[in-house]
Amino acid sequence: MIKNFDELLELAKAGPRVRVVVAAAEDEAALKAVTDAIHNNIAEALLIGNVAAIKSMISKFDLKESDYMHIIGTFNDEMAAQLAVRLIRAGNADILLKGKIKTAVLLKAVLSPELGLKRSKLLSDVFVLENPLRGENKLMIISDGGVTIQPDIQQKIEIIDNAVQVAHVIGYDMPKVALLSAVEVPNPKIQSTVDAAVISKMNKRGQIKGCIIDGPLALDNAISEEAARLKNIVSPVAGKADILICPEIESANMLAKSTTYFASYRLAHVVIGSIAPVLIPSRADAPDAKLHSIALGKLIYQFVRQEEAVS
Repeated sequence: MIKNFDELLELAKAGPRVRVVVAAAEDEAALKAVTDAIHNNIAEALLIGNVAAIKSMISKFDLKESDYMHIIGTFNDEMAAQLAVRLIRAGNADILLKGKIKTAVLLKAVLSPELGLKRSKLLSDVFVLENPLRGENKLMIISDGGVTIQPDIQQKIEIIDNAVQVAHVIGYDMPKVALLSAVEVPNPKIQSTVDAAVISKMNKRGQIKGCIIDGPLALDNAISEEAARLKNIVSPVAGKADILICPEIESANMLAKSTTYFASYRLAHVVIGSIAPVLIPSRADAPDAKLHSIALGKLIYQFVRQEEAVS
């Protein structure tokens, strides 16, 4: 199991480089992450955007166009997003990284019915954080804080499936999934508790595989065994959750960002459900978060290719 981002980066250094295409690459944090990925044998890069601005920025890192970095000029963000998607579809790039572009603009190109990257399943953002709780480093997952605004039961199941896929990539054989709400018992007035009870039952009946699910659980008793004990909650997930599934995008987004801004946890995140990993780190994220996301994207790319080869 991968316990921290140092281990993740070491694993990502193995094997051939992946090809990362950066939409609107005139972003210093994204370019610093790409530079580090190149130096660590993780990736090569296609940089799409304002050529003059990109060249000026990469010169600060004592870098220039090379066998591992190519620049393609475009006039605006929409063109950059569309070209990045076309390069993925044509097999000329493996991972899509957001640069200095709004997430909505990038996802519009990714989700285009005619030219986008969406598979048949739902796209969701899987946020991975390094959690030092209980005195041991541990990678945990929060979803979906980036794509689906108000998921229904079926969409929540697909969000779980995407998060579980990432958990398998980082080494969890049977990750424990907590379905979060404000309370621990089903309440018809709180839809998320009803959804959680139904999804948990489906998991127990074998309709959702590859994980152990329980809910509704409040955040405290999902991650703290002491809180679960004090509330007399008996559950294989309570206090031991590996994946936290939030009721909607607002709570997931705020919970994920709170781990960074209140607790300074290291992070990565990746959008799953498309034909290639899509990386949409916040423009305010530090370069190391974007490097971690590239490394995670590479491991997911390798994992999917191995599964496809077996099938």
